[in-house]
Amino acid sequence: MKKYIIYIVLLALGLSLGWLLFGGNTAPTETAHKHDAATETNKMWTCSMHPQIMQPEAGDCPICGMDLIPAASSEEGLLADEFKLSKNAMALANIQVSIVGENSSNIDSGTVLSGKITENENETATMPAHFNGRVEKLFVNSLGERVKKGQAVAQIYSPELIAAQQELITAYTLKESQPQLYKAVKIKFKNWMIHGAQLTEVEQTGHVKNSFTIYSHVAGVVTEIAINEGSHIMDGKPIFKVSNLNTVWANFDVYENQISQFKEGQDIVITTNAYSNKEFKGKVDFIDPILDSKTRTVNLRVVLNNKNDLFKPGMFVEGKIKGIDSSTKKEVLSIPASAVLWTGKRSVVYLKTNPNEPVFEMREITVGKQIGENYQVLEGLNNGDEIVTNGTFTVDAAAQLQGKKSMMNKKGGKVMTGHEGHMDMKTNTSDTKKPLNKNERIAVSKEFQDQLNIVFNTYIELKNALAIDNTQNLKKQSKQLLTDLGKVDMKLLKSKNAHQHWMPLEKELKATANLISNTDDIKVQRTYFKNLSSNMATALEVFGIHEKVYHLYCPMSDNNKGAYWLSREEKVVNPYFGGTMLTCGEVKQVIE
Repeated sequence: MKKYIIYIVLLALGLSLGWLLFGGNTAPTETAHKHDAATETNKMWTCSMHPQIMQPEAGDCPICGMDLIPAASSEEGLLADEFKLSKNAMALANIQVSIVGENSSNIDSGTVLSGKITENENETATMPAHFNGRVEKLFVNSLGERVKKGQAVAQIYSPELIAAQQELITAYTLKESQPQLYKAVKIKFKNWMIHGAQLTEVEQTGHVKNSFTIYSHVAGVVTEIAINEGSHIMDGKPIFKVSNLNTVWANFDVYENQISQFKEGQDIVITTNAYSNKEFKGKVDFIDPILDSKTRTVNLRVVLNNKNDLFKPGMFVEGKIKGIDSSTKKEVLSIPASAVLWTGKRSVVYLKTNPNEPVFEMREITVGKQIGENYQVLEGLNNGDEIVTNGTFTVDAAAQLQGKKSMMNKKGGKVMTGHEGHMDMKTNTSDTKKPLNKNERIAVSKEFQDQLNIVFNTYIELKNALAIDNTQNLKKQSKQLLTDLGKVDMKLLKSKNAHQHWMPLEKELKATANLISNTDDIKVQRTYFKNLSSNMATALEVFGIHEKVYHLYCPMSDNNKGAYWLSREEKVVNPYFGGTMLTCGEVKQVIE
């Protein structure tokens, strides 16, 4: 009996040990299998050659037949439509992002107009000549001089006056017997604006004067002088013009597509670089009813009080004018125009999906009205989204290179953009010397190339201003660049391919030129110029201007990151250092 008890105990111990060794692993194994199955279920599979292919399970690519690979294995865990840029690419292209905000002030921030101070033509007077003669001495000979009424302005010799003096002397002696004759001669001199002491002297002495002094019958600041010493004057012709500068005009150019935003009586705020901390208020006094067919603008005029003599004719000013459409004051999303890329009816922006990493994704949006430099966003974005507002075209090029959804490729997939290897778009390289643009030339009309050449001429002037640290001329040329870009006629591009290449380039060029014009910090301007040069080089490669252009590179520019620029000559004149390192650089490419 004792023996059976021992066997039973041993058997129980064996069963217990077996369960501990083998039975206990059943649940974890099943759990692991379930976890792996879930993982496989959630994993997406793609083709290395056709990244637009996304399937929920492994298999063959329906396009090329290659084995599909896990989508996350080549994208660092990014989602299917996301892509990442290197920090070097971000800096090189000066890519900037902004947070979308929901407030009405952005939408109704108004439009900024560029203009110039001129004299008030309603307060302008002309001092004319009233007889023929020759100027022997001119007492008013400098612009800006103030002239008072009755002030001597010139000494005139006139044969006509000499003969008339003889007649006056004779009539004076016969005054008692022939008063009508004397009166008629005096009226003749009065019509010539000669009277007073000069005539009395001739009458009493009986001596003929060889020259007469003429006096101003207008008062103001001299704005134009039409004669000089020794020149002849003719009856009715102007001698000089004066203006009363207690009020002046600020004349602004309003483009054709902006006309509907303005009306007479609107409030406007005037600013000028001469008084950077001051704002001057005025009202729209006049809008020209005739459009200038050359510039496609109308003149908008504001009358400014100038009793303190702050405004000088010729001074550049900016006017900020609020919109008149009260319906736009409701709270709506708004984004800078520089953030939007267009292709046909589609409007796209690039969303920064990771707040801590340069990860982006294309997003199609629906835009409403353009007011000032902003667009209303009707659909596609939410308050708080972070979007690219500068360097948008560069980000789009990176999306195309990585086979992601882009402006030109709404389904994704690798496409040839002409930017392969350019500007460090590949995230695994940081050598900015590697290779330059190699864009395929698109055939366009000579007229379009001539217009692009004008844009390039202004780019050269802008580059020259940078080379000598001339900030003011740099801002002037950047504004001129915007004007020249506005005159490039897109209708001259007959092919869809040409349109699709020019539209984003034009947008980037305008956005960068605008940034340069809105800052006085030359270091910041040089950063923007780097991006401007990149897009200008692409435009010249794609469309050409029938001229040889040199693409130069300096490895020490931009804090040793390196930077390119364009030149019409092989000689190195570096725009990134001012006068300190003008000869740093070398030719890297010749664009024929």
